[in-house]
Amino acid sequence: MKEPQIIAEIGCNHKGDMLIAKEMIQTAATYCKANVVKFQKRNVLELLTENEYNAPHPNPNHAYGETYGKHREFLEFSLDQHRQLKTWCDEFGVEYSTSVWDVTSAREIVSLHPKLIKVPSACNLNQKLLDFLCTNFDGEIHLSFGMTTREEEERIVSFFENHNRANDLILYACTSGYPVPFEDIRLLEITRLTETFGHRVKAIGFSGHHLGIAVDSAAIALGAEWIERHFTLDRTWKGTDHAASLEPDGLRKLCRDCRAVFKALKFKDEEILDIEIIQRQKLKQNQIKWIEK
Repeated sequence: MKEPQIIAEIGCNHKGDMLIAKEMIQTAATYCKANVVKFQKRNVLELLTENEYNAPHPNPNHAYGETYGKHREFLEFSLDQHRQLKTWCDEFGVEYSTSVWDVTSAREIVSLHPKLIKVPSACNLNQKLLDFLCTNFDGEIHLSFGMTTREEEERIVSFFENHNRANDLILYACTSGYPVPFEDIRLLEITRLTETFGHRVKAIGFSGHHLGIAVDSAAIALGAEWIERHFTLDRTWKGTDHAASLEPDGLRKLCRDCRAVFKALKFKDEEILDIEIIQRQKLKQNQIKWIEK
C-alpha cells in the first residue's frame, strides 16, 4: 500500500473570488499539508437545458444569482483563471486538479496539463466525456462511484480497459449526499471495490461527504490510497457544500491522522523490534532466563 494522498476539494467554495481561492490553496498546502487541491469546471450552457438555466436555485439562501444558471456562472472560473490557480498551486507546493463536468470543460483543463483530472459521480456515465479524457489526456483519471449501480461500475471499468487506460484509473468509493450520515457512508465498499477492481485499476480511494474526520482514518485502514474531502475556510459561508466541508484545522488533523494510520499499518519485520529490546531486557529478564532453561 502506498502512502495516502489527501485531496482538499475546494470545488466552488471560493464563492467566485480568486483571492479567496488563493488563500484556500495556501492554507491547504502550508497549514493543512494536503497533497492536492481540486476545483470544478463546468460549461453551464452545455450542462443545463434552458428550463434548468432559468429555474430558481432550489435553496435561495445559497444562491449567487437570480436563476440557477446565473448562480452556476457566477461561481465559474475561466480557463485563464484556472491557469493562475495552477500557478499558485505550484508556488505553494501542492498539486492542482479539477473535476470536469462536460467535454468543453475537459478540453480546457487538459490544455493545462495537470497530473490528474477528476470525473465526478454525476458524470461517470457520460461516455463522450470519458472517451475524450481517455483519448486526449495522458495523466491519471480519478472517478467517483456515487449513485452508480454495480453493472454500471463494470461497464465503466471495461470502458477504460478497452481504451487501454485502466492503469491510469483511480476509483473512489462514495455516497452522494451533503452531508452523509454515518450509517450511509458504507466504508466496506472500499473493500468490495478493492476485491472487484483492485487488480484491474491503478488504485482505490474514498470520497467523503460526512462530518468529522474519524471515518477517513478507517478508510486508510481498509486500503484507500486516496482521500478526498471538501474544504472551506468557514462552514457558515453561503453555498450548499460548506456544511459538509472541513475547515482548516479539521483538514490539518485529517492529514495528520491518515498519515499516522498509514505508518502504523505494518507487520513486525522482526520478532523483537529494536524499540522493544531495552524494555525486554528490563521487564522480562527473569522470564527469559526461565524460558532458556
